[in-house]
Amino acid sequence: MTRRRVEPADQDAASPPTPGSTGVSVGSRVGRIGVALASVGVLLFTGYAWSSITSLEGNVTRLGGLTLGSGRDGAVDILMVGTDSRVDAQGNPLSAAEQAQLHGGDQVGTNTDTIVVIRIPNDGSSATAISIPRDSYVDVPGIGMSKINAAYGATKEARREKLVEAGTDPEQAEREGTAAGRRALIDSVSALTGIGIDHYAEVGLVGFVLLTDAVGGVDVCLKNSVDEPLSGATFPAGPQTLRGTQALSFVRQRHDLPRGDLDRIARQQVFMASLAQKVLSAGTLADPSKLAALQRAVSRSVVIDDNWDILKFVAQLKDLTGGKVRFATIPVIDEQGWSEDGSQSVVTVDPAAVRRFTAGLLAPKSNRLNRSEYTVDVINAGTVDGLATNVANIVAAKGYQRGTTGNASDPASASFVATGEKSMGATDIARQLGGLPVRVDPSLAPDHLRLVLSDSYTGPGSIADTGARPQATPAAATSPTAPRPTITAAGKGPTCVN
Repeated sequence: MTRRRVEPADQDAASPPTPGSTGVSVGSRVGRIGVALASVGVLLFTGYAWSSITSLEGNVTRLGGLTLGSGRDGAVDILMVGTDSRVDAQGNPLSAAEQAQLHGGDQVGTNTDTIVVIRIPNDGSSATAISIPRDSYVDVPGIGMSKINAAYGATKEARREKLVEAGTDPEQAEREGTAAGRRALIDSVSALTGIGIDHYAEVGLVGFVLLTDAVGGVDVCLKNSVDEPLSGATFPAGPQTLRGTQALSFVRQRHDLPRGDLDRIARQQVFMASLAQKVLSAGTLADPSKLAALQRAVSRSVVIDDNWDILKFVAQLKDLTGGKVRFATIPVIDEQGWSEDGSQSVVTVDPAAVRRFTAGLLAPKSNRLNRSEYTVDVINAGTVDGLATNVANIVAAKGYQRGTTGNASDPASASFVATGEKSMGATDIARQLGGLPVRVDPSLAPDHLRLVLSDSYTGPGSIADTGARPQATPAAATSPTAPRPTITAAGKGPTCVN
C-alpha cells in the first residue's frame, strides 16, 4: 500500500512486533544452578498441586536450628537458595553419571549463585519473587564487604576448617560449617533487604533437571539465537521447549548477553514463570505420573526449615496462582562496579534503596498512576511513514517504557489502545493521544499496552499535529540498567528475553 510521510521521516521497523513480548571460567560455578530453586518455588506458588501430594510433607528434608521470623512484618518472606552441591537433600553423593549429565565439574564447594526472596503479603495480594544478583557487594557477617554469594560457602569452609583443626569429627565439622554458612547468608540477605526471613528453602542442582523433565520440558523464548560455549547454550531464536540439561544451559549463560548477570536473572525469572504455567496446566495436574515425578524431584533435592507447616501454608496459597506472582530484581547502582580493594568486579547496590523497594511491595496500591510500570508497543496500521516512531517518542517522553515499533501487515480502519486488563495506564495513554478507544486483549500482560494507529489517527505525532515533537528517548532510558517491565506468570506463552 502507498505510504505518506510524517516528519521526522523515520521509517518504522519492517517487521511487526510479537504480541505480548516485551566472569568466570569454563565449567565453573557461574549460573550452574540457574533456576534449580524453581522446583520448590513453583510448587509453593501452585498450592493445589501440592494438596494432591500430601505425602510430600513427610518426605522433604528438614533443617533444625534456624532462628527465623514469624511474618509479623506484614508478609511471609521465603529465602530460596539454589546450590550446585554434589550431594542430594539426604547428603548422598550424586552418581558419576548424574554429575557428568549436570556438567558439575570437579569443584567441591557449596556455591549459592541463585538467591531469591519471595515476599507474600499477609493481606493475600500478589506475591513478588525478588532476585538478588550473586555478585551484589554487601556486608557479610564475619567476612566484611564481599559478594553475597560468598556468604554461604566462605563462612561454611572457615567454620569447618576451624572445627577440624580443634579436633572435631570431620562429619560433625561439615554439618556445623554448613549451618554457619546458611546463617550467614540469611543474615546477609536480611541486612541488605530489611526483610526478616520467615522460611528457608534450599535446592540442589539435580532437582532442577528432575523437575524440568518431570513436567515434560519448559517453554521459553529467545529474542536472538545464541551459541555460547562456556555455558553450552546453543539455541535458535524464538519459542522452544527445553528439557533438563538444555534448560540448565539456558539459565546458566551470562556471557555474550547485553546485561550479563542481570540478563541471566531475567532468564531465570521467565523460566520460573513458564514452569509455573506448566505445573498449573490441566495436563500436569491430571497426570498421576507427572505429579509423582514432581514429588520425587522435590523429595530428593529440596531442604526446608523444620518450622514450616507446608500443608497449612499451601492452604493459604490456593488463590496465589500464576497470574498473581510477579518477578523483580533488587535496584542496582552499577552492574560493573569494583570491590574496595579493586580486585573484583561486583554489582554495586545501595541497601537503603533496596529496603525502600522491598518495603514498597507491602504498601497499599496507590491511586496515583506510575507510567514507568507500563511498556508500550506501537503499530503503524496505516499508510503514514514514521508514524509509529513519532508516537513512540511521544509516549516515552511522557514516562512510559518504550516497547517495539513496527508496521502492521494489514491496514486498520480505526486506532485504539489494546490492554490485557482495564488499567489506569490504558486509560491515561488513550486520553493523552486524543481520546482513543480501549480494547481488552487477554494475550497481553497486565503491564503491557499496544497502540494500533490507522490513517484516521489525528493525535500527537500525526500529520495533523503541528506542535513540537520530542526527540528519541534519552540514552539513560535505554541503558542496560534502566528499569525493565516486571515479569509475571500471567499471559499466554513465554516472554521473549535476551
